[in-house]
Amino acid sequence: MRHALRILLTLGVAGPLLLGILDSSFLFLPLGNDLLLVILVSRDHRRYLPVAALASLGSTLGVVLLDLVCRKGGEGGLKTMLKPKRLAFIKKKMSRHAGYAVALACIAPPPFPFTAVVGAASAFSYPRIRLLAIVFASRMVRYLLIGWAAIVWGRQIVRIARSPEFFWTMVVFVTICAIGSAFSVAGWIRRTRYASTQTA
Repeated sequence: MRHALRILLTLGVAGPLLLGILDSSFLFLPLGNDLLLVILVSRDHRRYLPVAALASLGSTLGVVLLDLVCRKGGEGGLKTMLKPKRLAFIKKKMSRHAGYAVALACIAPPPFPFTAVVGAASAFSYPRIRLLAIVFASRMVRYLLIGWAAIVWGRQIVRIARSPEFFWTMVVFVTICAIGSAFSVAGWIRRTRYASTQTA
């Protein structure tokens, strides 16, 4: 984890861009960009706006990849992953409040199902440009708030990050991320294969 964090930190403001793409596409890295943003901004407050903007852009680009897969699979792809009642419930909500659901998913912290909500919006053909605009704007709000917290409490956050308790918390966190990523990638591959068989 320290090695990965060191690599991302050497990338400077480009680190959140890369991590945002990975996190919002097919990997499961909850709070990863939040923590990276806190460290970068607490070290240099001048990075506040660039880091927030690039993290938001990275998340939006990641959603582009997710959207391409889920939109191609469509509702049929969701049927392979969700029970009929659950699918009907999500379809009803998306038909009425898709934009609000996507915005909430972008702002809310885990365990709110960001990938599931965005994937469902794409599968039900929510307008792509509108989807990406909502993702960018909502993520920008989230990262601006996190960056502000880093400016106000940055030293305390860094001090906590150096503690043994935080180290072991991150060990558990990375383990959860690895397991979650495995499931996420498996589902992503399954959806892709299903879409291929439908178009074949």
